[in-house]
Amino acid sequence: MTPDLWMLLAFAGLLIAGVPVAFSLALAGSVGIVTGLSPDMLATLGTNTYNSIAKYPLIAIPLFILTGLIFERSGVALRLVRFAQALIGPRHGGLALVAVLVCMIMGGMSGSGPADAAAVAMVMLPSMTKAGYPKPFSATLIAASASTAILIPPSVALILYSIVVPGVDLRALFAAGLFPGILAGLSLLIPAMLLAKRYGWEGSTPESDAERLSVGAAFKQALPALFAPVLILGGLRSGLFTPTEAAVVAVAYGTLVGLFLTRELSLKDLWALLGEAAIISGVVMLIIALAGVFAWAGTMLGTFRHLAEWMIGLTDNGALLLVLVMLAVLIAGMLLDAISIYLILMPILIPVMQHFEWNPVWFGILLAMNIAIGQFTPPVAVNLMVTTEVAKIRLEHTLGWALVFVAAMACAMAIVALFPGIALWLPTVLGYNV
Repeated sequence: MTPDLWMLLAFAGLLIAGVPVAFSLALAGSVGIVTGLSPDMLATLGTNTYNSIAKYPLIAIPLFILTGLIFERSGVALRLVRFAQALIGPRHGGLALVAVLVCMIMGGMSGSGPADAAAVAMVMLPSMTKAGYPKPFSATLIAASASTAILIPPSVALILYSIVVPGVDLRALFAAGLFPGILAGLSLLIPAMLLAKRYGWEGSTPESDAERLSVGAAFKQALPALFAPVLILGGLRSGLFTPTEAAVVAVAYGTLVGLFLTRELSLKDLWALLGEAAIISGVVMLIIALAGVFAWAGTMLGTFRHLAEWMIGLTDNGALLLVLVMLAVLIAGMLLDAISIYLILMPILIPVMQHFEWNPVWFGILLAMNIAIGQFTPPVAVNLMVTTEVAKIRLEHTLGWALVFVAAMACAMAIVALFPGIALWLPTVLGYNV
């Protein structure tokens, strides 16, 4: 067997054996180095792991993770829910609409699907259950809605894509993700409203009506949360700060909101959140660092080039190959997290993207939409794992509902694929390089 095949088989075998993705990547890369280059080249492991994370834009990832944790602890999700309930009022499917809207707004602060899912599920699941919604439906809807966090800026996934794909403007990616993110949220809302009407699920209960605030009072409470996406995107658009600096501003703003406005965050809580963010970020950075070994070995052996040439040779029809790529990414999204998918697949897909002259910003948004679907599609479904844990139900109970929302978001992705202007119009108008 060729060294390429040894490396790929080693990676697949380690994953099947249950070895964590980060260590599977590093060990498979080491196999490729030993079989295809020289055992002496293992001396480059330290350099490769360091070079993978010694990139300034990566600073934004732990900071946006911290931002999401701070806003979750500050009671922001509860205030957004109250505002959305006051705005929508009692109606069939009202709470489903609230859940989708709050997840989308929270996504504009955290950039992380699991963090978004956890914050909204803690607030929404009890009231949805009281209103007659089945727990599996509620958990799946929140998990699916939270997946829009990797589309709506600031998105951790898009930050990583801008680093992996050279020459892509992160500001353009952030702008391009806005309308597809909204479209994805609307695509989930349609079946949710239809199902609520069919089964007679109420959007409110007498108890919740009694507790419902006026629109003005609820808006006043939610204003600090609603201002966060405006601050981040407005600062980026005005050039006041870079995307990496935006993460610092978001942390500072969230801290001020929690300490002095909502007053639900203490200095002790903040210290604990710093530790929690460090643990989550450490996992992310470990994957990125050890993936550097796999990437370097694959580049030196020509593995990625060979796979890209094989894919290009499958068909001359760019549209057909795009469909095949999206199906492959969807399957990967059902098994792996977004960070691993970008690090593993992008070295292969970049030459394919360049060969067919696909716009890298548009292609990045399509990949993000696809990976978002994977976040609530079993068997892995990281968002769904979070919401089912909060709901205290088994993951397999959500499968039927998950398929409904997978089909809905797949339709939204197909629309963006057919009409690239949905993603590219806003960054073009704002003058970013697309």
